[in-house]
Amino acid sequence: MTEAVANKTVIDRFSVYLDVRLWRIFLLGTVSGFPWLFIGAGMTAWLTDVNLSRTAVGLFGAVFVAYTINFLWAPLIDHLELPGLRRLGHRKSWIVLCVLLLIVQALLLASTGPSFSLLLTAMICLGIAIVSATQDLAIDAYRVTVIEKHEEHMLGHAAAMATCGWWTGLSLPGAFAFILADQFGWNAVFFGLTGILLLMLLGVLWVIKEPTVVDKPTTNVASVTRIQFFDRTYVAAVSEFFQRNGLRLAFGLLLFIFMFKLGEAFLGRMVVVFYKEVGFTNADIGVYSKGLGLAITISCAIAAGFFTSKFGTVKGLMLAGIGMAATNLLFAWLATVGPDKSLLVFALVADGITSALSTVAFVAFITYFTSHLHAATQYGALASLGNSGRTLLAASSGMLVDWLAGDWATFFVLTALMVSPAILILWWISRSIHTQPTGS
Repeated sequence: MTEAVANKTVIDRFSVYLDVRLWRIFLLGTVSGFPWLFIGAGMTAWLTDVNLSRTAVGLFGAVFVAYTINFLWAPLIDHLELPGLRRLGHRKSWIVLCVLLLIVQALLLASTGPSFSLLLTAMICLGIAIVSATQDLAIDAYRVTVIEKHEEHMLGHAAAMATCGWWTGLSLPGAFAFILADQFGWNAVFFGLTGILLLMLLGVLWVIKEPTVVDKPTTNVASVTRIQFFDRTYVAAVSEFFQRNGLRLAFGLLLFIFMFKLGEAFLGRMVVVFYKEVGFTNADIGVYSKGLGLAITISCAIAAGFFTSKFGTVKGLMLAGIGMAATNLLFAWLATVGPDKSLLVFALVADGITSALSTVAFVAFITYFTSHLHAATQYGALASLGNSGRTLLAASSGMLVDWLAGDWATFFVLTALMVSPAILILWWISRSIHTQPTGS
């Protein structure tokens, strides 16, 4: 009898994933993560194969600044309707437009590449980053509004599905891209990736349904002055966030969000270069880093969704932060040993676990402090702040490795230490959060 009850409990817990909204969030997660392959890991490998220096590869990551400043145009996603696509729905129309623009730019990138013109490649990658960052605003707003505020227990699961989707969109096609790159070349691979984008567009058109938003903003952009629009969008969104959380907690949240992913960002920006320099092939990267990493991340993300729902985001973030620091030390160990595939698998398993837990808890954390009324603006601003370490500061990661004269072990130790200040801030937040009003 006890075993039957236990089995029923497990089944009941997983029945939450019968909610079709979670699978729509998963699909949009793949759409969100996929462009990072074009301008992130895939482009890093392509640039390395054409013999760009570490510093140049690191600086090329400055195109990701679009993810840091996309909050500047986030109110447009909340308030501006697209005339030609209006019938698709407000959130969906923005997503469809962005995917269409990504397809055009991906074709241009596949037709040229860094060997043709490094400057043109950088400009196209910047364009992809801007469109992708805009798309993320619409996708995040969709996820925030499709889960109602009274469904707080669903936040962890929604974050888990978004995380699974994001890593699937980045890693699954990325595994094939790295495996095929040595045989067919990066131009052909990028043409194939563009075809996947087209399939994603069809999926969005067919599967995604517009969420029902209560108290949707009714600002008519064409009928108000610039000052009025600024006041009703930017000012209103910022003031609502600070009034709801209080000044001290609000600033604490902002500081934590900025610092939490800093070490992971430095590692992520240079890890492909590290793999190549330490002796791993493109095929090794595809199989182990992308293929194995995806399987680990997805399974752990689902588990992290249940953990976050049961124990809360703060505890999850605390454990994830400590785990991220420890995982970075494993990469330092790998740097001293060399291209040991067993140790690589061990490091990737640990990294997948901590990455999944941290991402799910981090997304749920930001979602919890986001108002439905200003979903794109507030979530976009908070996510942009979190991405700023990845873009503004992590662009110097190549310079740091060069300054260390290629001492990868020391580099990874430093990335582990970068997590410590965020953990201390989170401890303070955990003591303050229970005495502050939240919600929208």
